[in-house]
Amino acid sequence: MTDNATAGPAATAAAPGATAAPLPYDAVVLAGGAARRLGGADKPGVRIGGRALLDRVLTACAAARTTVVVAAPRSTARPVRWAREEPPGAGPVAALAAGLRHTTAAHAVVLSADLPFLRADTLRRLLTALGGSGADGALLTDAEGRDQPLVAAYRTAALRRELDALAAAHDGLTGLPLRRLTGALRLTRVPDPHASFDCDTWDDIVNARARIREHGHVLDEWISAVKDELGIDLDVDTNVLLDLARDAAHGVARPAAPLTTFLVGYAAARGEGGPEAVAEAARKAAALALRWEEEAAEAGESGGPSAPDAG
Repeated sequence: MTDNATAGPAATAAAPGATAAPLPYDAVVLAGGAARRLGGADKPGVRIGGRALLDRVLTACAAARTTVVVAAPRSTARPVRWAREEPPGAGPVAALAAGLRHTTAAHAVVLSADLPFLRADTLRRLLTALGGSGADGALLTDAEGRDQPLVAAYRTAALRRELDALAAAHDGLTGLPLRRLTGALRLTRVPDPHASFDCDTWDDIVNARARIREHGHVLDEWISAVKDELGIDLDVDTNVLLDLARDAAHGVARPAAPLTTFLVGYAAARGEGGPEAVAEAARKAAALALRWEEEAAEAGESGGPSAPDAG
């Protein structure tokens, strides 16, 4: 679904150190493309890491005030508003205009539905870059430096202004390439070859499925997938839980690791249920595992029943 746009006038470079608070936003997700390079397959429904591509994108933009998906309605991981360009298949500019009609925020993130590595922090970076500039939009660039206008944050007033101008000049928006729109906007750019990776071909899908299983990504991907599957919206320090599992396995017995982390989660849910409750329950369980390990060491030194050479 990506249309690599040419640079707009007065384009500016993103400020990598920007720290301003992210702007409130709506989200427009374009999910109605023909997927010709996939042989007409249902691209938004293709699963990467056990989750549909569309659901992965919807997770990334969960903080949006309103999320509009431009496509025929389908089952999704969270509720969204549905829209459709007229006529269906009229192209990305017409689809964007259809989605934008349902938004009210002053800023909108515009996303394709085929971004397996998009994260909420990527959108925060785009919105922060936009807020810290005088630009009309902030978009990602890919590994080759190409603009990705469907991984971007825009000022909705600027989008509406240029969409109206295009519709008047071309007697409608059907069939217009996205570069006709973005070419008239002042854009700032945020390089990110990982988050900008999109799945246009089956080779891309195979590559994405392999990448999420790489050592540096697999745990984060798995935890994110499990939280989506279970309907859990909770950010916890996974390193704390991994350390607890290690302590329980080493100080008590290997099967104690998963059982202990389960009990920590159960205890946190019975209490306040937030990240702090998880951290406190994990601290208590880790201290207990340490006491078990110390007792086992003392018993071994004294030749007690749990010593390695005990009969």
